[in-house]
Amino acid sequence: MKRFSFSLQLLLGLVVGVALGFAARIWDLAWLATPLTEVGKIFVQLLKLAVPPLVFTAVVVSVANLRNVNGAARLAGKTLFWFLATALIAVIVGIGLGLIINPGQGLTLNTAGAKAPENVGTWVDFLTGIIPTNIVTAFTELNVLQIVFLGIVLGAAAIAIGEKAEPFIDFSRSILELVQKALWWVIRLAPIGTAGLIGKSVATYGWDLLAPLAKLTLGVYVGCLIVLLVVYPITFFRNAWPAIELAFVSRSSVGTLPLTQKVTIERLGVDRDYASFAVPFGATTKMDGCASIYPALAAIFVAQVFDIPLGVGEYLLIAFVSVVGSAATAGLTGATVMLTLTLSTLGLPLEGVGLLLAIDPILDMIRTATNVAGQIVVLVLVARSEGRLDEAVLDAPPQPLDEAPVSTPRPLGEPAIA
Repeated sequence: MKRFSFSLQLLLGLVVGVALGFAARIWDLAWLATPLTEVGKIFVQLLKLAVPPLVFTAVVVSVANLRNVNGAARLAGKTLFWFLATALIAVIVGIGLGLIINPGQGLTLNTAGAKAPENVGTWVDFLTGIIPTNIVTAFTELNVLQIVFLGIVLGAAAIAIGEKAEPFIDFSRSILELVQKALWWVIRLAPIGTAGLIGKSVATYGWDLLAPLAKLTLGVYVGCLIVLLVVYPITFFRNAWPAIELAFVSRSSVGTLPLTQKVTIERLGVDRDYASFAVPFGATTKMDGCASIYPALAAIFVAQVFDIPLGVGEYLLIAFVSVVGSAATAGLTGATVMLTLTLSTLGLPLEGVGLLLAIDPILDMIRTATNVAGQIVVLVLVARSEGRLDEAVLDAPPQPLDEAPVSTPRPLGEPAIA
């Protein structure tokens, strides 16, 4: 019998997880809910365990290889431009939906008990999120942007040193291959991890929390789906779907990063040197769901709940904060810190964040899926414009990931894809 494709296995895991989660919630089966929680937690921990060495070695090797890549600065500039451009489109979608559905209008909530979160985003967080104060802490606390920074610095230093740095680059390349192989063994467990993650969410939260905040929840999901199905070209979804699906259930761009990198290179045809650098960077700074759509809708919601009028200037400020400020969430608490940054910049009550924490796990699923999809789309667009995209791989039927070969980084002298 032919084995199910990896995508179908993930889908099966999702369906099984939903069924088990509902059973645990309806019949109050703690003996079922607890294993679901632990299975999902262990799976995400295994993914995150591989992220620091994967990101660091991939960035070091890819930066070292850039000395043989023509127009490396132009490549980075295009990536940043499309990150900002698609974030602007996403925040416009969020603001537009907020003005149409008015998520907080006429809603009566008890705001007396709402508290401001302890971690509040500021513009200074952008700098502190990039430059590590301690090299070891950057790895132990899984601050991906700081790991990328260290990889860029050491990769650039390797270029400057020249031939003497070849042993270090070769060592990094070997570690990268080892981590990729071990990581694929973990990714093969994704259907089981998916069942645990989605089952835990359903068993813990169900759908009871959505009733009082239904308009906001609907707005976030509709906004993300508009970006996914209208703004992004949908032709790439068949090959990118495993990473998007895992992002939905894991609610972690960093946890999904290994699979994102794998599908980007092996199923979408993006050049490895470019993807090895851009995927980790995008996982920390390209967040159309968490940093664009959600803060826009949530800010409008909070303003309406607290009966604070917003004018054209405030809406423009929301757009500015969402586009430029997304990098300030790197290494912090994702959408929650991004929302506090938006609210504090607008002068809105930070207590409004507390009103949304109950449904945040439900919103975070579609937000993270949108984040990862945006990261992949930009890489495909930039790689194509620079002649670094293998169109044959992109146009081919989806290759089962369990049969996909592990790509080896090109030696420093080998040319890029023409």
